[in-house]
Amino acid sequence: MSRVLVIGCGGVANVAIRKCCQVDGVFTELCIASRTKAKCDALAEDLKGTTKTKITTARVNADDVRELVALIKNYKPDLVMNIALPYQDLTIMDACLECGVNYMDTANYEPEDTDDPEWRAIYEKRCREKGFSAYFDYSWQWAYREKFEKAGLTALLGCGFDPGVTQAYCAYAKKHEFDEIDTIDILDCNGGDHGYAFATNFNPEVNLREVSAPGSYWEDGRWIEIPAMSIKREYDFDKVGHKDMYLLHHEEIESLAENIPEVKRIRFFMTFGQSYLTHMKCLENVGMLSTTPINFEGHEIVPIKFLKALLPDPASLGPRTKGKTNIGCIFTGRKDGREKTYYIYNVCDHEECYKEVKSQAINYTTGVPAMCGALMLLTGKWTEKGVHTVEEFDPDPFLDALDKYGLPRSETHEPVLVD
Repeated sequence: MSRVLVIGCGGVANVAIRKCCQVDGVFTELCIASRTKAKCDALAEDLKGTTKTKITTARVNADDVRELVALIKNYKPDLVMNIALPYQDLTIMDACLECGVNYMDTANYEPEDTDDPEWRAIYEKRCREKGFSAYFDYSWQWAYREKFEKAGLTALLGCGFDPGVTQAYCAYAKKHEFDEIDTIDILDCNGGDHGYAFATNFNPEVNLREVSAPGSYWEDGRWIEIPAMSIKREYDFDKVGHKDMYLLHHEEIESLAENIPEVKRIRFFMTFGQSYLTHMKCLENVGMLSTTPINFEGHEIVPIKFLKALLPDPASLGPRTKGKTNIGCIFTGRKDGREKTYYIYNVCDHEECYKEVKSQAINYTTGVPAMCGALMLLTGKWTEKGVHTVEEFDPDPFLDALDKYGLPRSETHEPVLVD
């Protein structure tokens, strides 16, 4: 029996909350908190009579540590699930530390204001020292390791699909399939079609900032950075078919390089259609992806925030999206002195997801792992204190939970490798 505070009520939170309500005897009480309480109330009303979980709602500004602390102290949860924006990771972690509560999220910290001088100085130093220029990295949250250890608390970082499940796949491969892993290729394919000329499948600010940034990968103990979208490959994905995919920087590469030190190369690829890329490049060229405020008719606006207001809400894509996703990891390495390859992945159907939880597969593949990660913490399967990423825990109960609750794994020992 557990009491959980969920911060956020967007598309991913909708899935995670609905899946929590499917687990008998664990998520006995849930409080849904967001800046817009009406969204929380609507979801609670929709779930009324369908679950044994007691659901309450609250308003909170997740940028304000004082508000967060007041809510946590009033509700007294066993766990805080941060399914808000990555901008708010640090304020929620601060509040959890002050209140003595375990923490988890689905994506690592990045700043909303990338022009802030204090943040910029630290960022530029990291770029010089580490060799990659993405705005998001684990250093800000890893700085909390000692604080959470001393407090006897656990902070689980990045428990979505990628990051999240992909790291569990790596831990599983290391535990069961390999003595040594040489290479890891993480492949994220969305074969869905929502019918719009251009839309993002999750928060446009985060999505477009990530995709338009330089790519990078880990090889022979260092980062190699490349121009955005400059490495392209084609792959034939099970249940989806042939898709173009592009090498991106992605956060789990950073933690995997630390936690699987023998790995020689780690890459991340994501599929994109030509229409998406053309629209994105045009928007970038005219400055619409900028995070720097401009003055427009006497008002200060941030271009990418204005663009977000124009684009379809990702949460609205569910009823019109058809097709499947395929996300997984391809490994090379050795077992018992012999060279081997291995591919573990999940295929998820957009329409089936919508039938079950009123959401498309992008939110589903993030929300289900968030629930399963919470399940691991609440049932004592994962107990290590401090700040940790998913691959640092035993993958077996987590993958078993994913199999049970909607994201079953597939595997092959003879995959086509990415050149």
